[in-house]
Order: sequence, then structure tokens, then C-alpha cells
Amino acid sequence: MSTGPRLQGKTAIITGAASGIGAATALLFAEHGASLVLADVTDEALAAVTSKALEMGGKVVSRKTDVSDEEQVKALADLAVNTFGQIDILCNNAGITGDFTDMTSEDQENWKRVLGVNLIGPVLLTKYVAPVMKERCCGAIVNTASVAGIRAGAGSNAYSASKAALINFTQTSACDLGAFNVRVNAVCPGLVETGMTKMVFDYARESGKEAKLGSRCELRRYGLPHEIAHAILFLASDEASYVTGQFLAVDGGNTASLNLPGMKF
Repeated sequence: MSTGPRLQGKTAIITGAASGIGAATALLFAEHGASLVLADVTDEALAAVTSKALEMGGKVVSRKTDVSDEEQVKALADLAVNTFGQIDILCNNAGITGDFTDMTSEDQENWKRVLGVNLIGPVLLTKYVAPVMKERCCGAIVNTASVAGIRAGAGSNAYSASKAALINFTQTSACDLGAFNVRVNAVCPGLVETGMTKMVFDYARESGKEAKLGSRCELRRYGLPHEIAHAILFLASDEASYVTGQFLAVDGGNTASLNLPGMKF
């Protein structure tokens, strides 16, 4: 395994880069020599991550982007090509949880919003980035799915459905792009402290239940953004050159059991 910069000479688009897993991935990629095109819907936080990456000596541009809007997605892909001349890596990380409601009270607009960001966003990014990768016969796409897409109980109905669909899209697009040496994989984080899960962590801490966070995982703890970022780095790097169409749970062992740590039977 390489101990030096693993992404030297590569250009990466990272969505949802303003916080959490996206921000951790952006800074880790900068550390490993990648040129970055960062996107998010939050201006100030995106600017802060961009500034940190630049301070690390990286080549970075950023653009406010709603990934559910096709014109904005196309503009982001054009920015990458016009700035760096190539796109080697795409990290579809932008995501939202949506509302937690009972199935009989589901709001159609909530479903449209969640599917628009969590599923249609990666579909659109892949649509505009894949041709650039196909032309050069190389590339890696990493989608951030979730353990909620593997089994129930880790997210709302709309969120879970969107992540299950993203896992399937990861596999179908891997089949479409494999002949062009473009790899497509997904990471499936478990409970990780990010801006998206802030409500869960705030509630646990305010109610004195912080010790229970991550207690259903075999490692008996919740995850941190940099732990997911390292898995993304592996899948994006040449070290994963023979890995495609896979979804990797990075969840402390949560999906290895029936949510009862240590109980196999």
C-alpha cells in the first residue's frame, strides 16, 4: 500500500463538502494531492472548507450547487473541466434526512425533496461526469449511501428508500461504466456525528443519553467523519483498482448483527 500522496495529479468533485463527511473527505483528498472542485448549498461553510484546503497547498475551486437542479449540476461539471481539464473522481456526498413521519402521514413534497437530493443528485452528477471519464478510460465514482439503505431502523422512510435506491444505482451504473475502466462504489456509513445528525446527538446529550449513542454497534460507539473519509479515499484511489459495483458498510459492525451487539443467535 502506498504511503505517499494517493491522489496526486487527480481532480475530484465532492458534493456536500461544507460539513461532516464531505468536509473531512475534501481535506483528506487535499492532503493526498488532489485538485478539488467543492460544492454545497451553504456558502459560508463551503468557503471555510475551501480556505482550509487552500491553506494545505491544494488547488481548489468551489461553487454553490443544488445537486437536484440539472443546470447547476452541469455547471459544476463544466467548472471542473474548464479549471483542471479533467475529472478523475466524483464523490456524491450531498444528502438530507427529510422529515421523520409515520407512513400514513407521509408528505409527497418531502419525498420529492429527499429523492431529489439523495438520488437524483448522484444520477445527474454521474450523467455529466461519466462522459468525461469514459473519454479518458479511467475514473472512480463514490456514492455516500447509508446503512439505512441496507436495513430498516436507521432513517426515515424517504431517506431509507433513497439510500437503498442509491446502492442499486451504484451497481447498475458500475455495470454501464465498467467497460470504460470507470469504477462505481458506495460507502454506507452508520451513525456518524455530522451536521445532518446534529438533532439526534443534541437530543441524546440534552437528555443524558449520550452513552447510548452507537450502543447498537459491535464497536459500542458512533463514528467520526474522518473514518468514513478514509474509506472513501480507498475506493477513490488506484488501490481499489479492481473494486466496482460494491457497497461498503462503515458502521462499527451495526449491520453484522440484529442490532443486538454480541448476539449471533
